[in-house]
Amino acid sequence: MTEIQTKEELNDEFKNVKYILTSSMRTKLLLTVYESSKNLEELRTELKKPSATILHGLKELETINLIRKSQKYYELTSNGYLLTTNMIKLIENWYSINKSKKFWNNHDLSDIPDDMIKNIYLLKDAEYENSTTSNLSNAFNKYIDLLSKSTELKIILPIYSENHFKHIINLLDENKLNNLELIVNKKIFKSMKQNTDLKNALLKNSKVKVKCIEKDLKLFLTCSNKFMSLTLFFKDGLYDDSEILIGKDKDAMQWALNLFKFFSD
Repeated sequence: MTEIQTKEELNDEFKNVKYILTSSMRTKLLLTVYESSKNLEELRTELKKPSATILHGLKELETINLIRKSQKYYELTSNGYLLTTNMIKLIENWYSINKSKKFWNNHDLSDIPDDMIKNIYLLKDAEYENSTTSNLSNAFNKYIDLLSKSTELKIILPIYSENHFKHIINLLDENKLNNLELIVNKKIFKSMKQNTDLKNALLKNSKVKVKCIEKDLKLFLTCSNKFMSLTLFFKDGLYDDSEILIGKDKDAMQWALNLFKFFSD
């Protein structure tokens, strides 16, 4: 299959997607019967629309094999279920991006794999925090507060930061941290080996596992048993410590763990 053929097929499929999304009735009908089948009276009650309008939309969806009628109930076909599942993901992705649009728009996303970008909806409940002129350390302080409550940590550390190292070592010294996994680049790893304190506290610590990778990643990721956080670089290559995305829910933490595994495997 050539690239031209692929683009033509995508354009054809886009027309089908557009057909669904440009009609609020068709979209709402798919979402309404997604969890369970409904009869006409239930649809009328939930959608607050007259029977004629609902029946017209149902007929359109039946014609393209997305909804079928079984007895008096309307339900999704297998195609309808697959399409609606992905439509929900699209809506949640859109919501997640729009909720933290300043964070995403301001930064370099090139080191976030495509599959992780496609699943950005998992961060829909994550909160955006930023520093202000009246509180320049707000983002960092929020991060350190959460870090201090963690017992398990996996961190992609793209910068050599004495401040971050200090807090991590304190957790280890106080026996608050059971395990730490660090991913760093060659330059940072070399600096850690040359620093006696870091060498003894981290590289020689049985609770710590450090992986050195070739790539200079443009993302600072933390996965813990309490939270996940993400800070990024500006598009000019400078690290931005003033804006952070923090998630404490299962989905956000799983997203972060998957991203960590992508670079640790």
